[in-house]
Amino acid sequence: RRRIAENGLASLRARDVTQDAGCALGGLYTAFRDLDELVLHVNSATLGMLEGELVAELSGETDPAGQLRILAHGYLRFALANRNLWAALFEHRLPEGVEAPAWHLDKHMFLIQFIARPLAALNPNMSEEDLRIRALTLFSAVHGIISISLEGRFVGIPAGRLESELDDFVALLAAGAAAGRP
Repeated sequence: RRRIAENGLASLRARDVTQDAGCALGGLYTAFRDLDELVLHVNSATLGMLEGELVAELSGETDPAGQLRILAHGYLRFALANRNLWAALFEHRLPEGVEAPAWHLDKHMFLIQFIARPLAALNPNMSEEDLRIRALTLFSAVHGIISISLEGRFVGIPAGRLESELDDFVALLAAGAAAGRP
């Protein structure tokens, strides 16, 4: 975890991990099938950190639009404070033909559930499938806004405007959901 946090996923090497742990290279493979499995565990722990922070930030907020705003801002703050760990969540690719284990995929779904709850409160008539798709859309949009902006892409939002643009975007989506649009 420390190696990814400090240097990013691209520089992670099994030899460095075992050196840090004070064991032989083969020692890594007694605990993990391969380096990919180790990264899955680190990423799951990162998602656990994010979940804990978002739960704490949501505490006491009952307004659904306010909850969506808190989630967007919390996600931004987490990305800023944990750049390399956050990036590793999206940079890591399993080898062709290897599927992520269910326990890891389940860890990702808390974000979608956090988003779906306030959306359901804003539009209680939305079907489960529409709600799931809308939550995925909102996550993808917020993640894209943050990711492109933090990467400094020419289409990214300037740092000084990122929070206010997230606010406006989430407010627009919440208003649309409250208006009953599926």
